[in-house]
Amino acid sequence: MKIAIHHTCKEGFSDRWIRYCERNDITYTIVDAYSSNIISQINDCHAFMWQHHQSNYKDVLFAKQLLYSLEAAGKKVFPNYRTCWHFDDKVGQKYLLESIDAPLVPSYVFYTEEEAVSWANATSFPKVFKLRGGAGSANVRLAKSRKDALSLISKAFGKGFGQYDWLEKLKEALNQKRIGKAGWRDVLRPVYYAIKKYPTDFSKYKGNEKGYVYFQDFIPDNQFDIRVVVIGGKAFAIKRIVRDGDFRASGSGRIVYDRNEIDERCVKSAFEINRKLNAQSVAYDFVFDVDNQPLIVEISYGFHASVYDRCPGYWDQDMYWYDGEFDPYGWMVEMMMEG
Repeated sequence: MKIAIHHTCKEGFSDRWIRYCERNDITYTIVDAYSSNIISQINDCHAFMWQHHQSNYKDVLFAKQLLYSLEAAGKKVFPNYRTCWHFDDKVGQKYLLESIDAPLVPSYVFYTEEEAVSWANATSFPKVFKLRGGAGSANVRLAKSRKDALSLISKAFGKGFGQYDWLEKLKEALNQKRIGKAGWRDVLRPVYYAIKKYPTDFSKYKGNEKGYVYFQDFIPDNQFDIRVVVIGGKAFAIKRIVRDGDFRASGSGRIVYDRNEIDERCVKSAFEINRKLNAQSVAYDFVFDVDNQPLIVEISYGFHASVYDRCPGYWDQDMYWYDGEFDPYGWMVEMMMEG
């Protein structure tokens, strides 16, 4: 049995998959998913693993199609169809989670300006506006009033939203520098793009996001969220503190790892939902409503690997806690070895 791995970067899953294979004498080969002959590259492999990324325009163009094609041909893949068809697609996640009666934050999507305006004129505010894609709180804004919402709706059905918002990127870079996860070069990059008016590769090839509008209810007074990652029959979790002067926790860099700070209702809910989805790996982001009930904001198969290295342990499906270090990337490889 041999596993094909597309090696991305040392900050991702693939470096850890490779180390696990080497430590455990698992046969693997490095392949290039971007190559036109990728299918022939993996003909003699029984499995293929690729952590494709939502901010790489090439990955967005064909990663899912390649993975689903290989899966249809009988090869094991990570991530598989059930795990990633909804990746970086908040609109798709809305339909999926509603269809299985998961506790999703009430969400609304419209495909005509008239319907969106009619809804905005009748609903209450604030509301959270989101584009269907984007990670780390990218493409997420607070519509504080009907006027804000109508402006966003007009833009959504007009020129649309660019894939690169230099001002938001600058704010994010400053936030990351403040917590020690970025340098001045990262801060200056969006300013450079703004001055030169250079499009990023992603914005150049993807085009503006338009033709729909998506909102979620704003859940007030949340000072943190809980992210639970379920991989197979195991789960681990972190608590993410909301950014100063903001309502978003994702990407804040302020993380609590203490098991006692994790509301285990979120872990139980994540296991229950994952059993319905039958997914290999999903990260579930929870906030709490006015009655202190956990609600899902969104989901993702991927996550920033190094953030979770300090997790003190994990739960199994029976909610039994296992204290100490663990290797979730090894769990992913073992999935490819089963059967």
